[in-house]
Amino acid sequence: MLKLIKFNARIWFLLGFAGCAFLLGMGAYFQFVGGLDPCPLCISQRLAILATGIVFLIAALHNPGPDGVKRYSLLGTITALCGAAISTRHVWLQHLPPDQVPECGPGLEYVLENFPLSETIKMMLSGTGDCAKVDWTLLGFSMPAWTLLAFLMLATLSLLQRWNLEENLD
Repeated sequence: MLKLIKFNARIWFLLGFAGCAFLLGMGAYFQFVGGLDPCPLCISQRLAILATGIVFLIAALHNPGPDGVKRYSLLGTITALCGAAISTRHVWLQHLPPDQVPECGPGLEYVLENFPLSETIKMMLSGTGDCAKVDWTLLGFSMPAWTLLAFLMLATLSLLQRWNLEENLD
């Protein structure tokens, strides 16, 4: 059974990239077709998906040797876990009682024009009251909860390349 899922790392990294492209496509669909405006944490999660996808794409195109697979695996895991941390914060905000939700802040465009980049990044990662709204669910889970699951799956896929590498070398 395990032989059936034994691909080389290049294929797995390419599949990880395809997963990231799918997630970004779904985000664009919900924004432009579904009319759901992304909050600052949503945008931060999209950037983390993009970063993870870029790592996977570069790894697939590079087709590295064993040491490179280990490095790309670690980098892909780190970027996916950073995204998971952002998603965790978002899910936490959505589960706060209404009186504890932070105030809604100014729009991202306004913040980018009027604040330094470091302050903008801090605001994006902190979230606002907009981030506590649940606009969409599937099977009782909000979009950030599904994104958290996706990040954990991407981190696992990336980390498993070390195991896959060791198995292919034997």
